[in-house]
Amino acid sequence: MIDGRVISVRMPDELAEQIDAMARAEGVSVSEAMRAAAYRYIATRRSDHDFQERLRKRLEEDREVLEALAESSKP
Repeated sequence: MIDGRVISVRMPDELAEQIDAMARAEGVSVSEAMRAAAYRYIATRRSDHDFQERLRKRLEEDREVLEALAESSKP
C-alpha cells in the first residue's frame, strides 16, 4: 500500500465506468490508474510554456498577499 492522502473525486458515471473498465483490462486498481493519470497530467503541465507563465504569475501574486499578511501581523 502507498502512504499518502486519500482524495475523493466526483466524476460522471460514464467516466468512472470507463476508468474502471480500463483498470480491469490493465490488471491494476482504479487507484493505480488514477495515479498514473495524475502523473501524466502533471508531466504535461510542466512542459507547457503557457501554464508555466500562469504558475509564475500565481506565485508572485501569492507572495505579495503573504508578505502583506506578514507585515500586518507585526507589533
